[in-house]
Amino acid sequence: MPSASDQNSPDIYAPWIDWQASVEGLKIAPQEQLTAQNWDDFYPAARRIALAEMRRRDPATARSLMEAKATGEPAEVRLALIELMHFNLTPTDAPFLKSLATDRSGKVQELAGRLLARLGEHGRPGNDEADDPVAELAAFITEGKSGFIRRRTTYTPAKLKSAAQESRRVDLFASCYLVDLAAHFGKTESDFIGAWQFGADDRADLSLVRMVAVSGSDATVALLADTLVAEGGKSALFVFHLMLRLDSGRKRNLIRRILKDAQNLEALNLVEGAEASWLEWDDLTNGKALSALRTMVAGNDEPAKRSADHALETIGFLATAETAERLIGDIVAAGMLPAAASLVFLRLNAAMTGTKT
Repeated sequence: MPSASDQNSPDIYAPWIDWQASVEGLKIAPQEQLTAQNWDDFYPAARRIALAEMRRRDPATARSLMEAKATGEPAEVRLALIELMHFNLTPTDAPFLKSLATDRSGKVQELAGRLLARLGEHGRPGNDEADDPVAELAAFITEGKSGFIRRRTTYTPAKLKSAAQESRRVDLFASCYLVDLAAHFGKTESDFIGAWQFGADDRADLSLVRMVAVSGSDATVALLADTLVAEGGKSALFVFHLMLRLDSGRKRNLIRRILKDAQNLEALNLVEGAEASWLEWDDLTNGKALSALRTMVAGNDEPAKRSADHALETIGFLATAETAERLIGDIVAAGMLPAAASLVFLRLNAAMTGTKT
């Protein structure tokens, strides 16, 4: 379980964290809106949750609170609070984020830089000097042309000669910002992503996706997610690295895609932040998922059975009450024991209908 000082645990653990803080002698958090006046009356976890909710509802007020109070917090607390700026991030947040360039924590400086990059702020001058990391990264990328009638620019990972070059490229993707890399080639973020040749080098593809996840604009994240899903195959799985930046609609589309082809049902467990109780029966029958689950449950392949268990647990969280009830009957008929632990979430959802299964 997380400790009283933990700033990165899911919100569900906040009561536990705050109870521990109470045991250690901190004040009880008041049941009122967080302000500069009662800031110190809140436990760290409760304060972070209150500030996150405020950032969603009234981002300007939340930013003003951070400006007034966050800088006085310890580095790990300060970092967790500044991370909340990603909610409703707009250009009006840029002055505050720029002020963090001199923060005493290098991690806070780095986080502020990434958030500014999402707003289109360039992190480094666009030059070709030998010590410019963006120029160094660009040297690992080959610019080309495709098409006979309508020529278009393409970007493909260069073929590397050593593991050292591979390692260096990974580091550069992690430390540079997408807006700067695109600008180096004279492109916008969306044009650069649209011209990238996915499938030529999986490691480079993954590094680019991770770069977009931390420093790309919201529009670019959405474009990349749609591109990866359309690519299919291994490339589609890279979209999981964008999960925390995707809206609920795109997460639903990804889940439906996984269910439709049923090639990697355990990947459902990687979909972070998905909404509960929306998956309909048609989403399971419009593809291979239901057939695949029946086969795994009925067979003698233990790894396949475990895969089915994991998938059913996740589907149990996602399913509507009606879907959960029908799926329980279907899976039990296929050979799963009625009391199987993997059916717990399905039974919980099915109970919402007011009928017994």
